Amino acid sequence: MNSNIIPLSKLPINQRGIIVELNCNSSIKRRLLDLGLVPGTYITPVFTSPFGEPTAFEFRSTIISIRNDDSSFIKVKKDV
Repeated sequence: MNSNIIPLSKLPINQRGIIVELNCNSSIKRRLLDLGLVPGTYITPVFTSPFGEPTAFEFRSTIISIRNDDSSFIKVKKDV
């Protein structure tokens, strides 16, 4: 596995990544795809709540929060 490909939940705050694949269960995957989280999309974690989750992510000029359980199934490539 490429060392630059990591789960979205492990991407550091303000480090931009590119979505490679979504391995979520079908209902969550469909919702994320409908929101525009498709392979090739740039995504950046911008804020983590004081309790460690959820994390807010910015993509396509939008910010959404995703639980760590769900973001761990989204694979991203670090943008270097």
